[in-house]
Amino acid sequence: MTAETFDDVTLFQRAVQLDAEDPLARYRELFIGTETELSYLDGNSLGRPLKRTVDDVSRFIQESWGGRLIRGWDEEWLDMPQVIGDQLGRAVLGAAAGQSIIADSTTVVLYKMIRAALAAVADPARTEIVADTDNFPTDRYLVEGIAREEGLTLRWIDADPAAGVTADQVRAATGPATAVVVLSHVAYRSGFLADLPAITSAVHDAGGLVVWDLCHSAGSVELQLDAWDVDFAAGCTYKYLNGGPGSPAFAYVNRRHLPALRQPVWGWMGRKEAFEMAPGYEPAPGIRGFLSGTPAIFGMVAMRGTLDLLEEAGMSAVREKSRKLTGYAIELYDAWLAPHGVKLATPRNPELRGSHITLDHPGFRGVTAALWEQDVIPDFRAPQGIRIGLSPLSTGFVELRRGVAAIRAQLQA
Repeated sequence: MTAETFDDVTLFQRAVQLDAEDPLARYRELFIGTETELSYLDGNSLGRPLKRTVDDVSRFIQESWGGRLIRGWDEEWLDMPQVIGDQLGRAVLGAAAGQSIIADSTTVVLYKMIRAALAAVADPARTEIVADTDNFPTDRYLVEGIAREEGLTLRWIDADPAAGVTADQVRAATGPATAVVVLSHVAYRSGFLADLPAITSAVHDAGGLVVWDLCHSAGSVELQLDAWDVDFAAGCTYKYLNGGPGSPAFAYVNRRHLPALRQPVWGWMGRKEAFEMAPGYEPAPGIRGFLSGTPAIFGMVAMRGTLDLLEEAGMSAVREKSRKLTGYAIELYDAWLAPHGVKLATPRNPELRGSHITLDHPGFRGVTAALWEQDVIPDFRAPQGIRIGLSPLSTGFVELRRGVAAIRAQLQA
């Protein structure tokens, strides 16, 4: 038996053992497609749908929409953004009721957050927005646009693409001129997990407010937004929350900011008496004032199932499986991919990474296209990265091994 064959057998046995010992393994069969040989390594971009979602959406169409028609708004739908927002806060965000709501897209929610944060600062001496150079493009484009709109200065933190923004970098970049800091909890490229409590504290020490993008952490990483005194946060629901393509985003606003909250997109749904249809805008009290237009009901119906599972399983168990999945992915990388010149662009310390790892190789654009044809689905990120996104509730260890073996086979071809 060659050393390589020994590695193959050992790593397969380890995957089987990890699946057998996984306390969350029973949840995997609840997702559509997990019974097939497809290896889905892109749960950090679009989560698998739950099997119950078929029934949930069908029932909604036939009974709620089809049966109740317009009455559905008064009977349930108008309250859904807050009801599901509260469940999200309770199950995932570490947020007490009345601070989270489902609304808009992530881009629109982040725009509202940043503008609301700037208005809350209300200090003419604070003229700077701080962001990092490797944040997700939407975040960077938004701060550039808002800085131009408001005549503010952008201060950039030069982030390491293979790591992320540190608390020391934030302390060095903030000061008397800082108004708002905009950062991602988990770096979309490298998977680096920022020290959210320490960074939030550093921003507050400088007299600023912080807006967190939680797109790559909500549903895969433990969060305690209230305990960490986070000001504002936003995130999408189609990754680890399985709301489906284009499902609406969520907003979190710390209750201490809510009484004076002034968000910039005034729409009828955020008005105190939405159906009064009267002239003049008076915002609804509390987090509901963060709404603008008509809520996206379908996406909320779809995400209910995952929120139920996350509340049942507990985020501590979900996070523990995330650590094990990414750890096993790095074991496979070390044994199979590093010898082919592949570079690991994600921290090895499990406490410093979210639920995906990134691997770099100049041939990965073509490799990704070939893998997709074989029902092995990672995510390519320019210029040369493959992201292996591991959704703890729906991803298995044997599935992960099968996918990384296919990457190796492509490099050997």
